[in-house]
Amino acid sequence: MDIQNQLNPTFENDLSSPITTDPGPYVITIGRQLGSGGRAIGKLLSEELGIAYYDKEILSLAAEESGFNPELFERNDERKGFFRSMLGTITPIISGNGDFYASSVSDENLFRIQSDAIRKASKRGSCLFIGRCADYILRDHPRCVNVFISADPADRVKRICEQMNVVPKAAQRMMEHGDEKRASFYNFYSANTWGAAETYHLCINSSVLGIEATAQFIKQFALRKLGL
Repeated sequence: MDIQNQLNPTFENDLSSPITTDPGPYVITIGRQLGSGGRAIGKLLSEELGIAYYDKEILSLAAEESGFNPELFERNDERKGFFRSMLGTITPIISGNGDFYASSVSDENLFRIQSDAIRKASKRGSCLFIGRCADYILRDHPRCVNVFISADPADRVKRICEQMNVVPKAAQRMMEHGDEKRASFYNFYSANTWGAAETYHLCINSSVLGIEATAQFIKQFALRKLGL
């Protein structure tokens, strides 16, 4: 066997090999610390790959599927226990006909509706999801890449200050509360641990490379993992 065939054992059969069928859509999920730039990175990545992007868009899909007011999903977004805290004061906001029952809009049922919307979206074509336990919901998806994005605390505080127009002390509180809320939500609804390395295929600190370069790094990782 010559050196070219040693480097590529299938070289002789490349031209005669059958054309492979489309393996189907793939999914990238991004978990992120508050202020890490995860949303911006996800948006860049979806544009680079030409795939659908779902962040708060999934809330609209869930509302459309269920007939509930989108505001209910927005207030419950990545927050465990919201409905229970509002049970005594919430007013009927279901659209269309039908009676309003607490059981129909429990935290668990809202999560189930949102999970169904995520699964349906993943079947329509390749896409990227931001947060919302998408990695766990799609754990049986054959072509899924799960990523977690963190960042140095100073960079996170600076980004929150710029985006929310708050002082550093307030940004620090928002950062801590945001992470606690996301971890509580994720750990309650999944069998994994939010932010733990073993939960994801790739964990990356966006402070090291910056937003754009981090998006490019994740892109190359995803393409290699997916065999594209």
